[in-house]
Amino acid sequence: MNWYVLYTSSRAEKQVEKNLIADGIEVFLPLHLSPRKWSDRIKMVEVPLFSSYIFVKTDDNTLRNLLKVTGISRIIFFNEQPAIIKDKEIKSIKEFLLKAKGYECEFIENDEVSITLGPLKGTKGLVKKASREYLYLFIEQIGINVKVKLNQVLRNSSSVLEA
Repeated sequence: MNWYVLYTSSRAEKQVEKNLIADGIEVFLPLHLSPRKWSDRIKMVEVPLFSSYIFVKTDDNTLRNLLKVTGISRIIFFNEQPAIIKDKEIKSIKEFLLKAKGYECEFIENDEVSITLGPLKGTKGLVKKASREYLYLFIEQIGINVKVKLNQVLRNSSSVLEA
């Protein structure tokens, strides 16, 4: 049995995963946490690492029958054959997700953080905005807004994310 890649309908990955598991198929859907904003709050949500893709471990005959499962659009091909993903590549993705989980720098509005480097070291601030490299903080003690690099802050243990 080999690992193959299936392409799903938009935003159908989790439902396809449930359907395949119910059919007894070994499935791997790599997920990561990402902040999503609603009108009244920001919440951390698990989203697929690869949008519209899901990995299945099965034989070639069963693979073609999976096209009947609701939400699966097509099998991904390479050189006119279903693309085979090596076990070590699946393992690498799993290892990456484990390592990345320990380094997540996902900050959301109103998280309390402490500045750990630079002239404001030891100062606490509230996150007002986050980008890929920077946080924009409000420092209440001195009433200013500052921009700091992500590697210069540490989330305070009292900050709690919504589940």
